Amino acid sequence: MADQRPHVVIVVVNLPAERDRRVIRECQALEAAGYRASVICPRGPRRLTVLPGTTATRIHSFPQPLAGKGVLSFAAEFAWALIAVATRLLGLMLRTRVDAVQACNPPDVFWLVGLLMRALGRPFVFDHHDLSPELYECKAGQPRPSVLWMLRLFERLSWRTATAVVATNESFRELALRRGGCPPEKVVVVRNGPALAEVRHGDGPTTDDHRQKVVYVGVINPQDNVEATVLAAERLAGLRGTDDWELVVAGDGESMPELRRLATERGVDDIVRFTGWLEADEVDALLCSASVAIQPDRPSRMAQMYTMAKTVEYVARGVPVVAVDMLETRRTAEAAASYVETGSPDEFAKAIDQLLSDERARAAMSATGRQRFVDELAWDHQVKSYIRLWDRLLRGSPSDYNEVSHGNGADAARLPI
Repeated sequence: MADQRPHVVIVVVNLPAERDRRVIRECQALEAAGYRASVICPRGPRRLTVLPGTTATRIHSFPQPLAGKGVLSFAAEFAWALIAVATRLLGLMLRTRVDAVQACNPPDVFWLVGLLMRALGRPFVFDHHDLSPELYECKAGQPRPSVLWMLRLFERLSWRTATAVVATNESFRELALRRGGCPPEKVVVVRNGPALAEVRHGDGPTTDDHRQKVVYVGVINPQDNVEATVLAAERLAGLRGTDDWELVVAGDGESMPELRRLATERGVDDIVRFTGWLEADEVDALLCSASVAIQPDRPSRMAQMYTMAKTVEYVARGVPVVAVDMLETRRTAEAAASYVETGSPDEFAKAIDQLLSDERARAAMSATGRQRFVDELAWDHQVKSYIRLWDRLLRGSPSDYNEVSHGNGADAARLPI
């Protein structure tokens, strides 16, 4: 007998789906709410066919032989991704019923898929992860006006083609209304962040040795400015020595080789530890042992509008954050962070030094962060808006999403704050 559950296909092409915690949580929520989910994404090293953490969400992957380094190679990469996605989506449509498609950017080329879905009378949802024009400006140094114009056009077409837009924060929502001309009822805010059940219920930092941990967890690409953490470690060693702390950098990306070289050149290999990419339980264990976390993103127009996923992960575990004072960072962390003006290594080192020496301040920031997570930031709160959207699109009316159905409800009462 054919599966009668509404079927949502999620497209994500900037990384394999098993490494995208937001996509995993969305698929888990869809399954718990009585939907069927599939994912089209680049092929990961393990060639998985079922999305980890889900019951039966199938992965339909494709090889990604192209890696963009310049405008032309990025264009080729995006064109290949569009062809690969379209091929797999059409194959799915021939084999089974596809009721809706959700496309996660970057790139902003899947409005073409949106045109197909709208022509078939089926919903197309744009899950707005990144600001492609601002990201290009940040990476290019001297952006070409023609490329910037095209990126803004594709972004606008993505907004306009979508039946509904999922924004990751209020800044993204405001941009969709102002720059994209979307009506307010079309845009739903669904923040990133772990679920209550994903966060270990510990009593504060623990460690196997006497050293306090300063941590960075996340992607390591040029725009992430992770080199500032290594340079801050060098400055911090000058302020307080190297006996009672270490910097742990967890993650991976195109800047990792340069970052390792920088650590060696600066003579901080003994206090900077690189772990590589960590799975969710390993991230949880690391952050539960951390004393301070760092968000090194440079201040920019783009960064002002981003909610960094790592910041929510830090706050969820009650880890005090040191970050540049930016709009969405402050909206997320509030008093759970210590803010610096420019993000220079000297500023970071001084702020970290103060927190490592002030246990009372760290405890107050930790309590604030945990409370914000439990009350507002946890995925358990965000998922309700996400499922209400799908209920409205595919079932005709929104319904109350019961998070207890997949085991998160009881945890809300047990998480220490």
